[in-house]
Amino acid sequence: MPNDTLAKHLFHWENQTIEWAMRLRVALYIAEALDYCSAEGRPLYHDLNAYRVLFDENGDPRLSCFGMMKNSRDGKSYSTNLAYTPPEYLRNGRVTPESVIFSFGTVLLDLLSGKHIPPSHALDMIRGKNIPLLMDSHLEGNFSTEEATVVFELASQCLQYEPRERPSPRNLVETLAPLQNKPDVPSYVMLGIPKHEEAPPTPQHPLSPMGDACTRMDLTAIHQILVMTHYKDDEGTNELSFQEWTQQMRDMLEARKRGDLAFRDKDFKTAIDCYSQFIDVGTMVSPTVYARRSLCYLLCDQPDTALRDAMQAQCVYPDWSTAFYMQAVALAKLDMHKDAADMLNEAAALEEKRQRGGRGS
Repeated sequence: MPNDTLAKHLFHWENQTIEWAMRLRVALYIAEALDYCSAEGRPLYHDLNAYRVLFDENGDPRLSCFGMMKNSRDGKSYSTNLAYTPPEYLRNGRVTPESVIFSFGTVLLDLLSGKHIPPSHALDMIRGKNIPLLMDSHLEGNFSTEEATVVFELASQCLQYEPRERPSPRNLVETLAPLQNKPDVPSYVMLGIPKHEEAPPTPQHPLSPMGDACTRMDLTAIHQILVMTHYKDDEGTNELSFQEWTQQMRDMLEARKRGDLAFRDKDFKTAIDCYSQFIDVGTMVSPTVYARRSLCYLLCDQPDTALRDAMQAQCVYPDWSTAFYMQAVALAKLDMHKDAADMLNEAAALEEKRQRGGRGS
């Protein structure tokens, strides 16, 4: 189930579809994720579409972190069918927070219709009050016309040509929250999937020194391992042209160097500041920097922020066991012990797979 996408269900692969109440839940969860990201200073999400929405083992919708990868601050990258592209991107080649709202409007259309409808065509149908024609026939009329009208109107607002006329992420949440009509029914029930069984509390694979340190929540040992590992795991994550070696690049690398010295000397607040300077420039991405800053946040008693950095490290390097280990420690600090155990298992499995591949650990 974690690999299932919203698109798989909406577009009726394997004869799967989603009931109306679950579609409303999906819309709300995505809106809440965008609102959270916006409040945390990361309002850009690239290429938001039904394929970015995943379902976890309990059937709850989750927004994939892939839209928040290395370009999520500069607003320059966007890759999608031009019919679904925010009009301002076609004008100036930049994605803005309002562009994300436009893309959310296209996801709402997918939820309502069960198929891809170009926004311009959908807006004509909405203005013509042809809402029944837009609704997914697989619902067989099992939906509230009043609720569908509210969602269509919200989609229409999101798809406005002028960015300033679109609602904010907070407005999305405020509109969708009152529509939830089955709040006590678990998502897995609405999707018709088996209830997720509890995973074993301990890893099923041999633990490396990093895995052992994370299992014991030994932040000092983790620090020593990250210092010794240095940046060997970053190989291949950056390809820089000669033109990119500008003064800005040299300044950025100097910030990372200062961060490394502070990290080695256990001056974790200074390390956070220096690594943040490196990350904010955005020219290079380094999973190691994210992992190191994640540990710094843990040592400064900020597990929420540590978890986000560990997730960013995974986005940059999806098969890196260290990113999973750091997420496990942060989750344990947040008292999410089952999720922490799952992450430890994932990390240990990745290490074992890498060792079998002959590349070492």
